[in-house]
Amino acid sequence: MRETEAGSGRVVLAATPIGNLGDASRRLVELLGEADVIAAEDTRRLHRLVQGLGVQPVGRVVSYHEHNEASKTAELLDDVRAGGTVLLVTDAGMPSVSDPGYRLVEAAVAEGLTVTAVPGPSAVLTALALSGLPTDRFCFEGFLPRKAGERAARVAELAGERRTMVFFEAPHRLAAMLTALAEGFGADRRVAVCRELTKTYEEVLRAGAGELAAWAADHDVRGEIAVVVEGAGESAPANTEDLIEAVNELVAGGVRLKDAVAAVAGDVGASKRELYAAVLAAR
Repeated sequence: MRETEAGSGRVVLAATPIGNLGDASRRLVELLGEADVIAAEDTRRLHRLVQGLGVQPVGRVVSYHEHNEASKTAELLDDVRAGGTVLLVTDAGMPSVSDPGYRLVEAAVAEGLTVTAVPGPSAVLTALALSGLPTDRFCFEGFLPRKAGERAARVAELAGERRTMVFFEAPHRLAAMLTALAEGFGADRRVAVCRELTKTYEEVLRAGAGELAAWAADHDVRGEIAVVVEGAGESAPANTEDLIEAVNELVAGGVRLKDAVAAVAGDVGASKRELYAAVLAAR
């Protein structure tokens, strides 16, 4: 490690190509060759990356992944306190976005140490931009749960989400995920399956959730996958007659009129006072 000045250390989160090496930034190349420490999610992938970019790192290379984040974070902070530059890279894209990095950033920020980033490729933003779905408001949901029951429950929680949603998914679970989306959001909910982004066999399929679930079930899907899902639309205005009928059904079942009105109005966001008056007027 070259001589450094205490207090000048920093953590640098660097985005790496998600497929095409040509997307590597000049700053990434420079830092790979200059950083005092390179913390890599997979050192073998880092080796292939630097070889492909023609870079010869001079710093120490350490493994930093989800299974050793807790123990390695303290060690990396020691390097930063001593004035070193710790470059954090993951297998693809921006560290800490569904990848290791959050714990290191959190700990560094807590100590007032410098944290910066080298922006670059992002599977989340690339998929969103290519999806053909609204991009003005969106959220990133990462991976849905693997177990069917937990996955269905999570989809149910997201059924009313109005923003465009971006997910990651493993190829062998894609059919099950899309089926869960079709069942929870409706078969016609617009979805874009983005596969192997920026690579030779990049593919973006856009259709309803049900159609894509059938496609995935019939194909041997491979590669890195991001799934972009249309947000829920605005609910149609509730029909007053239907609301009155719902209230009367509750009352017939033994619920007090006031409580029945409150329950029905609460479900659809209607005015309790206006619904109460409408029920009385209809009698």
